[in-house]
Amino acid sequence: MRRQLVRLHRWFGVATALFLFVAGLTGAIIAWDHELDAALNPSFFEAHTDAPALSGLELARRVEAADPRLQVTYLPLIAEPGHTLQMMVLPRTNPATKQPYPLDFNQVAVDPATGEIQGRREWGAVSLAPINLIPFIYKLHYTLHLPFAGGIDTGTWLMGIVGIVWLFDSVIALVLSFPSVKAWRKSFAFRLKRGGYALTFDLHRSGGVWIWGLLMVIALTSISMNLSGPVVRPVVSMLSTLTPDPINNPEILRAPQPGDQVLSREQIVKFAEQAGKSMHLAAPPGGIYYAEFLHAYGVGFYAPGNDHGDIGLGNPWMYWDAATGKLLGKTIPGKGSAGDIFMQVQFPLHSGRILGLGGRILISAMGIAVAVLSATGLLIWLKKLNARRRSAQNAGLAREAGGSAARS
Repeated sequence: MRRQLVRLHRWFGVATALFLFVAGLTGAIIAWDHELDAALNPSFFEAHTDAPALSGLELARRVEAADPRLQVTYLPLIAEPGHTLQMMVLPRTNPATKQPYPLDFNQVAVDPATGEIQGRREWGAVSLAPINLIPFIYKLHYTLHLPFAGGIDTGTWLMGIVGIVWLFDSVIALVLSFPSVKAWRKSFAFRLKRGGYALTFDLHRSGGVWIWGLLMVIALTSISMNLSGPVVRPVVSMLSTLTPDPINNPEILRAPQPGDQVLSREQIVKFAEQAGKSMHLAAPPGGIYYAEFLHAYGVGFYAPGNDHGDIGLGNPWMYWDAATGKLLGKTIPGKGSAGDIFMQVQFPLHSGRILGLGGRILISAMGIAVAVLSATGLLIWLKKLNARRRSAQNAGLAREAGGSAARS
């Protein structure tokens, strides 16, 4: 049995090592995505003027009026003091060609006092330029920038499958790390004085044992991040009821009707303010997005700059039908079924934000550890592969020598 487990661990490790090495290093970096992005691109983050800020709704109106080719799809409702207000945009349809207007950007940074656009970029573009570097790394982390094929997000699926293999391999690795009751202490030790291969082996085996629980959490949450809809939610729903929302349950959406008019952002924000008060939410509406393909609005409740959710289970979100204003669903951290709360905890755990700053430091360190475990695993495999080849060559030479002796 142990021999079969060793073989599985070897091939699972070899198959996933490069992917996990990239995911580990990029994960260590994007734990600090906002801070690093701001340091690299101050003109994109720091407002040119320090006059009183306009509301996000007014800034969006000015941006759309200045460039009719685009529509704002996501914006914070209030800018952080001294910072630009960053909006996501998409092209409108050209009535003459019935095709989207060509845009070479999907994010703009706006001076909150004047509405002047200070910067533009294509978030997630394959580019190492400073303006694109952190978004490039962020998207690399979970998609490897692989393209859609046949309507399938191949990168997201691939990294989700890597997470599943990693989860099973982590269980196998723990079993292999404790070959006997008497030798359990060796599984926690590092032979620092020996160095060389012995230390490489210990970094891989003992290093994995010390942080095994955290590795399992990261593996499981990586599956949830990449394969939430097709894999994780169906499995969780067999154990606990999940509250429907328009993102994961399109059947609750109302099909657009001829003559439908899209409600304005201002109207949706008023609905959100009323809903937030009735539910006694601590934070006001902090951001709004419009998903045209869902014909729905989403509103997040958070303080300026806290769109990721800096601690705990994240921010509340509510969703409205874009034509009727009907409330379609809501996600309130800590509220709902056991399955709802399980799904809510996935991103805060994966990003470390559930524990605030300390959690982000821990996740950054874990990202480096995952890269080290992947690299040391490959080194061990290569050393053993070379040893097996040398053994086979020596056996072949011995057989040839024996045959020559017999003939003579």
